[in-house]
Amino acid sequence: MGAYILRRLALVVPTLLGIMVINFTLVQFVPGGPIEQILAQLEGEGDVFESVAGSSSDAGIVEASTADERYRGSRGLPEEFIKELEIQFGFDKPPLERFLDMLWGYIRFDFGESYFRSISVVDLVIEKLPVSITLGLWSTLAAYLVSIPLGIRKAVRDGTQFDTWTSGAIIVGYAIPGFLFAILLLVLFAGGSYFRIFPLRGLVSDNFADLSLIGQILDYFWHIALPVLASTISAFATLTLLTKNSFLDEIKKHYVMTARAKGVTERRVLYGHIFRNAMLIVIAGFPAVFVSVFFGGSLIIETIFSLDGLGRLGYEAAVARDYPVIFGTLYVFGLLGLVVGILSDLTYVWIDPRIDFETRET
Repeated sequence: MGAYILRRLALVVPTLLGIMVINFTLVQFVPGGPIEQILAQLEGEGDVFESVAGSSSDAGIVEASTADERYRGSRGLPEEFIKELEIQFGFDKPPLERFLDMLWGYIRFDFGESYFRSISVVDLVIEKLPVSITLGLWSTLAAYLVSIPLGIRKAVRDGTQFDTWTSGAIIVGYAIPGFLFAILLLVLFAGGSYFRIFPLRGLVSDNFADLSLIGQILDYFWHIALPVLASTISAFATLTLLTKNSFLDEIKKHYVMTARAKGVTERRVLYGHIFRNAMLIVIAGFPAVFVSVFFGGSLIIETIFSLDGLGRLGYEAAVARDYPVIFGTLYVFGLLGLVVGILSDLTYVWIDPRIDFETRET
């Protein structure tokens, strides 16, 4: 198992390199870079996309072949000023040199400094990471803790009224978009129109530092209750039905009938024989569930509940063309996804020790 883990860890480097190469290459063809953002703001155009999609004279700026022509166009700004901006952001260097400089910094865990926030990307990610970890970790944990027992129960009582009613409730929950459910929770329980049970925004209260340890823990869970519930709602259906179907498939197999014929108790059959085999397909979906909760729905949930996490940070960086932040958060996202995949394989072995990744051909 140790050799397999080392091989997987060794694959993390080329995988991350491929991700960065593809995204860095794509960024070179996207109009509206950071310099154009600054020029648009200086001229009172507000957002760079307005200048990119604006008048015909502005369109000439985007389509120009050289950097000077692209930036100057009809703006009437001094050439020296634009060249100073290029030097400041490193755009006076060719793309390959900028990419190699970025990789060298990443090797030393130096992700550079944000173009517009005057703070290092590492400090910025560390500042926003607790919100994203909170949503991703607790949402995934809640989904598994509820869906697996419920799926097992539905499999055991397949075709009963309990199975029918819970299936209806799960399908309704799955059909409701996460952002709509989040707004509904705010209206009902966060002082919207009915009850004011949970706070409207933030991860902790303003007086969090003055609270006792128990008070801080309670305050933390009080704040994350609604965001975590909104993030988890769509994952319940998939996991529950996956667990149920997986257990139903195993229940019909011959080894289960043999165990029952030998007089093994139903509980022993379910958790001593079926559970180990049925859970493999559920564990296989863990990376996808974690990544989708951690990254996919974080932007909308963070915005609705006024949480400042990596989702909003990545979106704002993409709009502002803050390349160090874009690539820094992309690197963190990719690394976390790869690590979660390795942890998923380790969980396979924990659930079923018969699995041996060492003998698997690579």
